Parts: sequence; structure tokens; C-alpha cells
Amino acid sequence: MARIGTSGWVYPHWRGVLYRGDQRTWLEQYLTEFDTVELNGSFYRWPPDVRYATWRDRLPAGFEMAVKAPRGLTHARRLREPKVWIERITRGLHALDGRRGPLIVQLHPGLERDDELLDRFLTALPAWTRPAIEFRHPSWNEEEVFALLERHGAAYCVMSGARLPCILRATAPLVYVRLHGPDPEHLYGGSYSDADLGWWADRIREWEGSGHSVFAYFNNDGEGNAVRNARTLKRMLGS
Repeated sequence: MARIGTSGWVYPHWRGVLYRGDQRTWLEQYLTEFDTVELNGSFYRWPPDVRYATWRDRLPAGFEMAVKAPRGLTHARRLREPKVWIERITRGLHALDGRRGPLIVQLHPGLERDDELLDRFLTALPAWTRPAIEFRHPSWNEEEVFALLERHGAAYCVMSGARLPCILRATAPLVYVRLHGPDPEHLYGGSYSDADLGWWADRIREWEGSGHSVFAYFNNDGEGNAVRNARTLKRMLGS
């Protein structure tokens, strides 16, 4: 099963592309087209538990909200002494209840490979959170690291974007894909061509054919490109 959505949904420049009218209705308008979204505001400021409970009540059955881990954990602490942050994360995810999607953990680009650190973090993180790890330093892209993820049932985050390696690895029952835009020089820039999206549709079908569930999110929000690209990919996949 594949779920296609966007990274975030509160973008004023999506007016006329996806949204009309009052911003307070934008989530409901988003829900008319997509069955998943990646909450990325949680990276900058972790919402209170009651906010997650409110989203749970607004989201329909079958919808899944992926949640991005806070930068306090990934960038300030760089996964060290994670207990306090893990407690906050698990409370918020529990409040989402049946609308809870995977937890995306984007590491600091300056954090070099440290297998012991990653192992300790994944050991402390409950498996039910369905973590996906997005490595931003190239030193992590080694077979031993992929094997470590597999042991913990954690997904390797497949990436597409400027100067980011596109490594097609499935290390968990779910495959997590972040599409940061096709611009070769600038992250989050540009719009994927139909040929690009057809290639990704083929990869998703391959993962599905091998029994994986797929979550894919477009992060090239400028000019509404993420919405248009997500629509096209969904159509190509017949969903």
C-alpha cells in the first residue's frame, strides 16, 4: 500500500492550487485529496499533547499523519540523552492514536556516522513509533548502518534532492520517501517532470510488490509544486 502526500500543509502560496477561503479550513480541504501528511512544524516547535488530540479528532478514519522529530533532539542534542524528548514524542504520538503515521527523524548534516549512538537511540525509542531515519551526512551510507536499521525495524529514509544521495534501500516493513525537489542546486526547488514521477511510480510498485508499505512526501512546496506532483504521482499509481 502506498500513501502519497506533502510535507506540511499550511502554505499561503497554495491558495488557488489547493486552497480557497479561510485558513482554518485548509486541513479539511487537504483531506479531500490526500490520505496522509507529514507534520514538519513539529521539527521547529513541538506541539502540546492537546494539539495532537485535536488533529486526531479532525482527521478521518484511515488517514495517517507522519510526525517529524524535534530539532531539539536531532540538531541541538544530536540524539544524545534522548529520554526527555522521547517521552514528549511518545505522548504526542499516543494522542494521535489511530491517526498516527511513522516518525521521521532527520539527523543534523554535521552528525557523522556513530553506530553506537544510533543503536542506543533506536533501542530507547519504542518500536511502535515506526521510525524512519534521514541521514544527511554521507558517512552513514554503509552496509553496516543499513543492517543496524534492519535489526531495529527502522526505515532508511530514501531521499531525492540537491546533493543528496538517492539510495533505494528498504530496511523495514515500511519504505519512507522524502522528495525534496528536482533542482540540482537548491533543496526544495523545482517541479518533478512526468518522466521523473513515472520513475518513482515504478519504484513504489516494486516496493509494494515485495510486500512493503510506502509513505512518500513531496517537500518542494514553492508555487504549489508539491501539491501538483503529489496529485500526479497518485494518479499514476491509480490511487
